[in-house]
Amino acid sequence: MKPLRKELFWDIKTRSVDLDAHKQLIIERVLSLGNLEEFKFLLNHYSHEEIKRSIKSLGYLDPKTLSFVQSFFDLDKKDLKCYTGKQSARQHWI
Repeated sequence: MKPLRKELFWDIKTRSVDLDAHKQLIIERVLSLGNLEEFKFLLNHYSHEEIKRSIKSLGYLDPKTLSFVQSFFDLDKKDLKCYTGKQSARQHWI
């Protein structure tokens, strides 16, 4: 895991992280918490299609990250689980 900081995986043993088996987790952590070098690593290690598939299935992305990935990967918000789930969540009015 040399190209990725161990701080991204504070909750698991970094030695057990496999770049292929844990692709979803790695993509989520780098997009949410990573730096530019780690983002470049994602782009070099995974295809755009792999990253897009992972993004589409994520349950949550903060608004800034959501906006960035939507623009960078040319994604429609309606195709993103984190957006559609937020839209369908029942609002509570006080």
